[in-house]
Amino acid sequence: MKSGLLGAVSIAAVTAVAWSASANEQLQTMAEEQPGEWVMPTGNYANWRYSELDQIDKDNVDQLQVAWSMSTGVLRGHEGNPLVIGDTMYFSTPFPNNVFAVDLANDGIIKWKYEPQQDPQVIGVMCCDTVNRGVAYAPETDAYPATIILNQADTTVVALSADTGQVLWEVQNGDPGKGETATMAPQVVKDKVLVGNSGGEYGVLGHMTAYDIATGEVAWRAFSAGPDDMTLLDPENTTHLGEPVGVDSGTATWEGDQWQIGGGTTWGWISYDPELDLVYYGTGNPSTWNPAQRPGDNRWSMTIMARDPDDGMAKWLYQMTPHDEWDYDGVNEMILADLDFEGEERKVVVHPDRNGFAYTLDRETGELLVAEKYDPFVNWATHVEMDPESDQYGRPQVVAEYSTEQGGEDTNTAGICPAALGTKDQQPSAYSPETKLFYIPTNHVCMDYEPFRVSYTAGQPYVGATLSMYPTPESHGGMGNFIAWDAVNGEIVWSIPEQFSVWSGALATAGDVVFYGTLEGYLKAVDMETGEELYRFKTGSGVIGNVMTYEHEGEQYIAVLSGVGGWAGIGLAAGLTDPAAGLGAVGGYASLSDYTNLGGQLTVFKLPEEVASSE
Repeated sequence: MKSGLLGAVSIAAVTAVAWSASANEQLQTMAEEQPGEWVMPTGNYANWRYSELDQIDKDNVDQLQVAWSMSTGVLRGHEGNPLVIGDTMYFSTPFPNNVFAVDLANDGIIKWKYEPQQDPQVIGVMCCDTVNRGVAYAPETDAYPATIILNQADTTVVALSADTGQVLWEVQNGDPGKGETATMAPQVVKDKVLVGNSGGEYGVLGHMTAYDIATGEVAWRAFSAGPDDMTLLDPENTTHLGEPVGVDSGTATWEGDQWQIGGGTTWGWISYDPELDLVYYGTGNPSTWNPAQRPGDNRWSMTIMARDPDDGMAKWLYQMTPHDEWDYDGVNEMILADLDFEGEERKVVVHPDRNGFAYTLDRETGELLVAEKYDPFVNWATHVEMDPESDQYGRPQVVAEYSTEQGGEDTNTAGICPAALGTKDQQPSAYSPETKLFYIPTNHVCMDYEPFRVSYTAGQPYVGATLSMYPTPESHGGMGNFIAWDAVNGEIVWSIPEQFSVWSGALATAGDVVFYGTLEGYLKAVDMETGEELYRFKTGSGVIGNVMTYEHEGEQYIAVLSGVGGWAGIGLAAGLTDPAAGLGAVGGYASLSDYTNLGGQLTVFKLPEEVASSE
């Protein structure tokens, strides 16, 4: 077993901190030096989903067995993953977003359970299932006790005592009556908790908000569109591809006041570089899905943002899909790594986007280094223009045949790849500092897309398109792949075909193993160098949760939530049968019911005692 010190040496390569009095030193230290715990939603601030634990390795992983399991008591899609701090495991469920604190030192007894009281009508305005992607943790300081942060479906942000589950404070982050909901995992940075919003399909204007952990007071709020005082952009000092964004860039590419219902919601993952003191996240699709109703680039939807966590001011932005015509949200994870480019080590952010391109950017300046397809069947654009001298620099070059705007309203544009749920959705990738590879769960799905004219009414769907989805033609016949990605050369190293989309978050470990789950319900382990399957186990329901690992009393455990749902499984989760329902997903995944059923369960694995003790 590698020591915590060795874990600190490796992970600190990206997250080393020039400590300051204001930094949350405890949380940072825990993530770096205590690999037996899992203290942030994605493992560390860099969003690696990597563990230094190596008791379970590629030579013995085939001997994994179930150590214990627990019903959550809730159906629908179980995304996210537990946290483990000390001897306690914390996790949340789909709506109604119950939170459990489980005593690992006392036979899994439930130490406390928080059951929020939410209006069930919020279920009707949640876009793509009633998922919740997990809680966040803030260690005790002089200003506040050890705290668990829950981001409820109805947008209530709740701070709970990590010891007792008592409510410390709560605040409303949005208005469900206008279609604003919440699904994302919060992120704790310094003395703040960062929370975004959902509801782009209802004309909600996206924002990222920072709350004071001690009091719940708003520290800042940055909208995805609007004038500079709302977007927190500096016309001269905030850049896009190296150029100042100019005055009120968040309104200049919208027609009139349409930016006010412009989408760009912020329901994905947040990363943080303590050395550069910047947080990174992405914004979602513009509203409506009918591109003819919103001419212009629709900034700053579909954008990677780098912001100062103290005041929210943006240092740089990069819009990946200007004037989105396909619902390619840009909210997927931002993974921070130090990678070699032509002999020079660069501090980069790697982002596999819904649009089918994986981007590598300099995370200090926003310089675009790589933009390549991570599914070769992506066809809506030929490439992203990489010549800085071109007036198309940084823009995808759209293929007219697959442009839903050029096709026109009430015209069905067929054969677009990927489908609206993207080459991947929010399900987070993993990164190994050993192989320097990114392990990405993907969708392999195409669509037909017909936009139509729609009117805005607060709280009512503002979609304006009808979709149908199906497996990528002339491929392996399945709807997913699990791949290893080289973010320097923009190349797939290996790929594992899957029958359905891989809607589970990945985990990479120092045991040279990568774990992920499948919609049929399997937990799988593969060799991180070759992709060779080493182990599989069928859980009680489809896995859309994110695999995590922890150590307790000298033994390594693997844990995953199962419970089919999410956008891909919405038909099964919500009992929908119309092929066009679920924003087009129901028909594409109709056969999923032949392989799994509803359920909510946490399953925890370990090696047999005789094997573990020999490691």
